[in-house]
Amino acid sequence: MNAKGRVIVATFASLISRVQQVVDAAVFTNRKVFVTGRSMIDNVAMARQLGYLNAPDGVIVGVEEMRNTPPSKLVVVTTGSQGEPTSALTRMANGDHRHITIQEGDTIVMSATAIPGNEQAVYRNVDNLFRLGAEVLYNRVSNIHVRGHASREELKIIQGLLQPEYFVPIHGEYRHLVVHARLAESVGVPKGNAFVMTDGDVLEIDEDEARVAGRVPASYVYVDGTGIGDVDQQILRDRTHLSTDGVVVVMVAVDKQTGKLTRAPEILSRGFVDVEEREDLLERSRTKVADCFRGAEHYAEFGDINGKIRDALSKFLYDETRRRPMVLTVTVEV
Repeated sequence: MNAKGRVIVATFASLISRVQQVVDAAVFTNRKVFVTGRSMIDNVAMARQLGYLNAPDGVIVGVEEMRNTPPSKLVVVTTGSQGEPTSALTRMANGDHRHITIQEGDTIVMSATAIPGNEQAVYRNVDNLFRLGAEVLYNRVSNIHVRGHASREELKIIQGLLQPEYFVPIHGEYRHLVVHARLAESVGVPKGNAFVMTDGDVLEIDEDEARVAGRVPASYVYVDGTGIGDVDQQILRDRTHLSTDGVVVVMVAVDKQTGKLTRAPEILSRGFVDVEEREDLLERSRTKVADCFRGAEHYAEFGDINGKIRDALSKFLYDETRRRPMVLTVTVEV
């Protein structure tokens, strides 16, 4: 820790051994340690209480003492190594953290590898931190992180120490579970006693054996506003559809006796095309909708009318634009 300003270390809140390394380095370089991020604060407090994290008295400081500590004498341990939107590091990068404002001379250490899928959020934070004048050290430019996962040889040591009769790998993608199970069998677990399970599988264990015995429902529970679990995959697909191709709303008034239009169809477009530039497209769309009612001389069910409009207009718009907006129909009976 030879930095002249503050050193801010972002890591997983569960990686207490990494926090211990930061504390030890801070003691060695005569720096104070400030902890931020709700999960980091809770985990550090719990680890200290249980004796898993050792820090001399006065090394870990609170907000007021942190503010009175010169930058060159301060280390900050924070959450946010994966770019989580509400994490402490993201708030620092966005300039809205309650206690810490990034300034020129600060050094940020990203002590984590970006989990696949999080790269964009992580590097957005890195960019914003550079914009604020900080020096950011991460795996792409500095060899500053050693992963916290065990290697194959370390896993073999665990198997050798415990010598289990049954084994269930529980962390990683499916391919990791399979390889881990094979590794366990290669060092003593009886073949067939290493279970590769997925979410919902039930493992029954009794005095004689362990076995996979069926499945239970196990899937995502979505929280949306005040609703919990009332958003399903279809709603999410609709939202994705709306976000990519937009929506076209068709409103028609139909004579309930003859099934004919009583006035020209109305069409509204949102997120699909620029209405002013493509007025001709919307006009031809109105004609296409009106064509669906030509020859009608009898009452038709709303479901049939809406389906006919939706199919005809969806095909027309795709042929014209190669886009598939969501087509919604509003039919009024008069």
